[in-house]
Amino acid sequence: MNQPAAMGDFLRKRRAALTPGDVGLMDYGTRRVPGLRREEVAMMAGMSVTYYARLEQGQHINASDAVIDSLSRALALTEVERKHLSELSGIKRAAPKSSRSRPDHVRPGTKRLIEAMGVPAVVLGKQTEVLAWNQAGHLLVASHVDFHAPDRPPLRPNMTRMLFLDEATHSLYAHWRTEAGRAVASLRLLSGRFSDDAELAALVGELTLKSPEFATMWAEHPVENCMSGYKTLDHPRLGSLELGFEVLTVPDDSGHRILTYTADPESASAAALTRLQHPPSGA
Repeated sequence: MNQPAAMGDFLRKRRAALTPGDVGLMDYGTRRVPGLRREEVAMMAGMSVTYYARLEQGQHINASDAVIDSLSRALALTEVERKHLSELSGIKRAAPKSSRSRPDHVRPGTKRLIEAMGVPAVVLGKQTEVLAWNQAGHLLVASHVDFHAPDRPPLRPNMTRMLFLDEATHSLYAHWRTEAGRAVASLRLLSGRFSDDAELAALVGELTLKSPEFATMWAEHPVENCMSGYKTLDHPRLGSLELGFEVLTVPDDSGHRILTYTADPESASAAALTRLQHPPSGA
């Protein structure tokens, strides 16, 4: 992926989303375009307008920590957004890798862990591909897909691709647009962290071409580390489910994450998950 261009796009989107009042500046009336002016951001960040303009134009990489900190303060970035900006800038860039990596695989210990879990669980790779799932996780999010598909890299389901291009997955989420927004924001973080991953870049390109909704959301450059929250599912077998989710990140450089689903105790959704994991005899 073109990091300088992505950095410039991110800066422009964040500048356009702010008003003078958001950052403590006087507002002197209607503006021709929304957001702050380049001159205002440069002033608050303590840099020349020319230098800031070159950053937005994608003509600089390897910006220093001091520059990233100044821009983060000027644009009122969250900690997650600041980290994303740092990754896009080229700071601490990993050594170049081959343009095409070997297929990823789940660690045996991670697979044993999810199989022992009493809740639906899915292991995702850095391209949001499914590396493994337990039986409950499979039945919850993709019962129409072969359970053994994650074991065969060419056939692996991809959670983001299915969300935008697979009708059954689209129908699973009662609040699809919210779910899609989360997915795009998370993919933006991954694209910054793994900027040299050819398969990840190809996924973004494919979705941009095939899904107008994805293209629109991607162009807004959202960034969010979606680690927990709630989802409302319209499950084809269990009906409406209100579930909490937690994302557990494997503490290495693999980018693997374990997505788990739970329900409030004694709730109808909890009873439904029990039926999912322990179907009645003969079902």
